[in-house]
Amino acid sequence: MKTLQQLSPLLLTLCALGCSTPQPTPSQPTSAPVPLDFIYATADEFDALAPLLARSDIAGAEIIYVWRDLEPERGVYDFSAVRAHLAVLEASDKALVIQIQDRFFSPTARRVPDYLLNAPAYGGGLAPQVDDAESDTPEIVGWVAMHWNPAVRQRYQALLTALAAEFDGRVLAVVLPETAAEIHVLTDTTGFTCDGYFEAELENYRVANEAFQQSHVLLFANFWPCEWDNDHHYMQRTFEYAVAQGGGLGGPDIVPWREAQMKNSYPFLHAKKDALPFIGMSIQEPTLEYLDPETGAPFTREAFVRFASKYLGVDAIFWSKDAPWL
Repeated sequence: MKTLQQLSPLLLTLCALGCSTPQPTPSQPTSAPVPLDFIYATADEFDALAPLLARSDIAGAEIIYVWRDLEPERGVYDFSAVRAHLAVLEASDKALVIQIQDRFFSPTARRVPDYLLNAPAYGGGLAPQVDDAESDTPEIVGWVAMHWNPAVRQRYQALLTALAAEFDGRVLAVVLPETAAEIHVLTDTTGFTCDGYFEAELENYRVANEAFQQSHVLLFANFWPCEWDNDHHYMQRTFEYAVAQGGGLGGPDIVPWREAQMKNSYPFLHAKKDALPFIGMSIQEPTLEYLDPETGAPFTREAFVRFASKYLGVDAIFWSKDAPWL
């Protein structure tokens, strides 16, 4: 968690409205500031969020915009929804965080522009995600944009650049979605490799940081394909790269001390929390159902916040609208 002096001007303004930052005296230990609370939702859920966004304890919204909606035709961008949502939030001195969704978690969800799916240069645009990357008979459960294909990657980076041209400095942050992907290497026909995927995602992150000079850029680095416990040094290199780039990081889930995360991103967030300019993490619907091993009941808000602030150094939590405290 950063000191106030390390935060961006927009985040400083939000903190002034409600960010708790205890000031220690010589006899008191330093305690972690309380993260700002945001609501996360898809773009088509935004209007229904009005009662939550009107609350004084909510700093803004993280809204998920799918690639197809932002670029309905090649090089033709439609940012009307982003503009409308930003106007509503700005009128109430709230912040917008944009998440650009390029991966989907249903076999029928293929929400990238049609030209990526159909033009030969893009190789189909999407690669299937499976339920078990090591299974002999994997089931397709979703899709991920083929950023390891240079033509696909170039189009995604063009979208990032176009968004930055209009919204840099007006939105608090832009989120590149989770790095986790389940690709069945043995049956893949898209040219996927573990190294190729990793390098492509870091290149997108670099381009986003170069395009957004005022707004934060967050890569949701939770897991990397083919890696466990940093055995390919992907996670270590991600955090070193982020610090060097001056970019932010985060993830889609806060689950206190969960083994899978503790073997991947969490220890790196802990180690680098003071070196990263911004850390934002989500608490989504499935996360709310995880049980606290100490109580046998779902994690409380207090447990989530304590772990997020003290161990992970989170600056903003993006809460599901279904969180009980809301």
